[in-house]
Amino acid sequence: MSQSSVECPGPASVVFDASLTEYDFGPAHPMSPLRVDLTMRLATELGIVGDRLRVVPAPVASDDLIATVHDPALIEAVMRAGRDPRAVDGAHGLGTDDNPVFRDMHHATAHIVGASVEAFRQVWSGESLHAANITGGLHHAMPDRASGFCIYNDVAVGIRSLLDQGATRVAYVDVDVHHGDGVERVFWDDPRVLTISLHETGQMLFPGTGFPRDVGGPEAEGYAVNVALPPGTADAGWLRAFHAVVPPLLREFKPQILVTQHGCDSHADDPLAHLMLSVDGQRAAYLALHELAHELCEGRWVATGGGGYALVEVVPRAWSHLLSIVSGAPLDPLTETPGAWREHVRESLGRVAPMRLTDGRSPAYRDWRDGYDPETWLDRTIHATRMETFPLHGLDPLP
Repeated sequence: MSQSSVECPGPASVVFDASLTEYDFGPAHPMSPLRVDLTMRLATELGIVGDRLRVVPAPVASDDLIATVHDPALIEAVMRAGRDPRAVDGAHGLGTDDNPVFRDMHHATAHIVGASVEAFRQVWSGESLHAANITGGLHHAMPDRASGFCIYNDVAVGIRSLLDQGATRVAYVDVDVHHGDGVERVFWDDPRVLTISLHETGQMLFPGTGFPRDVGGPEAEGYAVNVALPPGTADAGWLRAFHAVVPPLLREFKPQILVTQHGCDSHADDPLAHLMLSVDGQRAAYLALHELAHELCEGRWVATGGGGYALVEVVPRAWSHLLSIVSGAPLDPLTETPGAWREHVRESLGRVAPMRLTDGRSPAYRDWRDGYDPETWLDRTIHATRMETFPLHGLDPLP
């Protein structure tokens, strides 16, 4: 699949302002806001942002809005730490190597929450058919603690806002290399929310959770779905797993809106994980999710960022593809990166930026219906997920 076959009849938006990069754990931390700046510069130079994608200002979430998901004690601890970084409260996951404290961190994180909730509002109200917040996707944050570079869980707050407005079927698909554990935890026992996470197995990678047997609480069995991929999984295997699990479940669930988290740390060049996808494989996943949004929920789609730590080589290209798909005009993978953008990377970072938006791959995969090989770890993983979850939705788990 190289281009989307779906026409986008409605407007699309990205919620952004430059001050969102104030979510900054410091120069030694892998989650540098530089990745956001480089993405928005590239997407603007390519004519996506501004020309095809309307820029919407990002509000700051109120404490009451954050408290629809997070415990007041966590919010208070984040506020204290932001006022005085020496006032660290280890009980709430703050002050660790993953989540060092920084001045005004409550404001910076509330800003990201507000940006995501605005993206949700844009789509649910009909002002935008698709909306994105690439600074969002902080999917590890738990109700009572920060976790995995994530202070507040903007995605969970956004989904909660939809439920509070009357939504009854929200589908969340997480393609970050790490398990989307925080979002899953918040809606573990809520059958109004279907969470699907495709990630490197917790046997090898943080947070160590998200196995096929983890299917949701007593009131929502089958509404948490986990595909725990073996290390080394590349485009063909990842897309095989995605298409074997995600479309059948979404079609059965019939969501009113599709919410997706697009951590691009599944790339082969990412320094923190062990999957082997290319930018081209990631682009194929974005296109598939876009088409599912149009097939199943009249195009209503909210897309967020997430992880991704190859700051120059991967993140700007992957998320520029994502934003172009959100805009309804997918970029040709062979498109060259603009010279002005490459020069900015050279002058500001002393690094050589990629010349093209492609890694030179043509993603293809073997369909699950063509046969299951129990000798391979990947196929055993896919089979286990289908066996655990498909019968709970009345679906046949066998090929």
